[in-house]
Parts: sequence; structure tokens; C-alpha cells
Amino acid sequence: MAAIICGSLAFDTIMTFEGRFAEQILPDQLHILNVSFLVPALRRDFGGCAGNIAYGLKLLGGNPLPMATVGSDGLDYIARLRAQGISTEFVREVSDTYTAQCFITTDLANNQITAFHPGAMQQAHLTKIAPRSDVRLGIISPDGRDAMLQHAEQFKAAGIPFVFDPGQGLPMFDGKELAHFVELATWVAVNDYEGKMLSDRTGWSSAELSRRVQGLIVTLGAEGSEVWVDGEKTGVPPAKASAVVDPTGCGDAYRGALLYGLEQGWSLARCAALGNRIGALKIAQRGPQNYTLDLKEIGL
Repeated sequence: MAAIICGSLAFDTIMTFEGRFAEQILPDQLHILNVSFLVPALRRDFGGCAGNIAYGLKLLGGNPLPMATVGSDGLDYIARLRAQGISTEFVREVSDTYTAQCFITTDLANNQITAFHPGAMQQAHLTKIAPRSDVRLGIISPDGRDAMLQHAEQFKAAGIPFVFDPGQGLPMFDGKELAHFVELATWVAVNDYEGKMLSDRTGWSSAELSRRVQGLIVTLGAEGSEVWVDGEKTGVPPAKASAVVDPTGCGDAYRGALLYGLEQGWSLARCAALGNRIGALKIAQRGPQNYTLDLKEIGL
């Protein structure tokens, strides 16, 4: 069976400034800010939530169907997906724009300056979800605003259970819109910061949120996860990482594992345990799609 993964495909350009931003920016001159940072270290990764989640689910043996958009510069990304055996049936090319891109500059104190260009992602709503006999579930991860709203409605109309994973897209929606997402969704997945924001905007506590869906998953980074079902919380211990190299994409790796477990009919606690394990493996590698898995080692 397959899982539709709604979200972004993006290129991540990561740069390292071998100094500290604070030493280059004069606080009393911010009104005429004009700075340049020499970045001798640079790398470009394939990223975006849909791509990252699909990558993780495929490694686990799942069948991801990413539903996303790329621009005229996205042919390399499409070729990469196909080389990994991931279907591009729902990947739309928008010829008059660029693929979504994130530019991140990090200084020696791990401060970051980020610029994000949504590009083709703003046209993601043009692709529609319809009932399919081979699709068991789906996920809505950060995407264009219209796409997230419309795809949630389409999942519900098609009778496809889905995870609402607002991520960094959560601030785009007010309390009423977020409450409607929850009403349409089967599960909700957030990190602890997003969980607090979701509760603040909807007025519902984690316990209340969990009673409106089949389950609420809250990731806690190095502290593991919380799983809420019918108002009851279960803590899921973290998995120890062999090294902490790059957290980019850890949440998406976790969600790939979550989808895999849900496809297998596992309990949410078991899904979360696998998510913790995959997140710990990913954080030991640079980039969101460069880790590998030994299925026997992780008990699959």
C-alpha cells in the first residue's frame, strides 16, 4: 500500500561563516545595515519535508507518493527520486519559477541567518487528492498555505486517514483554521514548541487535542517523544545517537517512521519508538537525505 506525502521539495544551501555575526553587526547601526559574510564552506542538499519524509519511508520499505511541486530547475530532484524508486506521479513541474530553496548561513556560535524562497511550492494546490484503492494513508506537512487547506479537505472527502504535521507552516494559520485541520485529521504530529503554539491558538490542551483525533504525537528532540491517546500521555524514551552532527531533517525522518508504523497497524507508542530510533540515526549524518538504514539492525 502507498502513502501520499503532501509537502515541499526544496534545495537546501548550507553555508558556514567562520566568525560570529555579533562581531560583524553593529547594534546602533541596524538602520543602515550592510554586511557581507565570507562563507568558504558551502554545500547543497536535497530537502523539503515531502522529499525528506518520502526518503525515510522508502528506506524502511514503504511506498511513498510525494505530492509536491518543483520549478524549472527541479529535474535533478525528479531524477533523484526516480533513482531511489520513489514515484513522481504527483510531482508537478512549474516551468516559470524556481524550486523552493532555503539558504542558511551559520556562524561559529551556531547562530543562523535563513532566507527561504517558496517558489513552485506556492502552486502545490493545483494537484488534487482523489480516492485510490492503493493508498492507505497520507500526511500534510509544511507546504503552500492553499495546498495545506485544500489537501486536508480532499483527504477527508476521499476517506483517506492522514497525519496533520503543520511544522514551520503552523504560524500561517489562525486558531479557527488549525481547529478545522484537527477536526479533519486522524492524527496530529508536532514538536514541543509547535505543540504549545497549537494549544495556544486553538485553546485546547494536549489532552483535549488527543481526544479529537486518534492520537497526538509530540517530539521532544533528545528527550524522546510523548504520545497522547484519549487524553492519556505515554512517554517514549529517546534513542541514543552515535554522534550529533546535523539536526536538519530529523523531524522528517521521524515522520517517515511514523507513517511506516501506521501502515503496519502499530500502536502510536511503537511508531514513536521507531521514530526516535530513525531520528537518532539521521542526526549522525549531514543533510536530511544522506543517512542509510540497516533494517535487521533496527529489528525490521
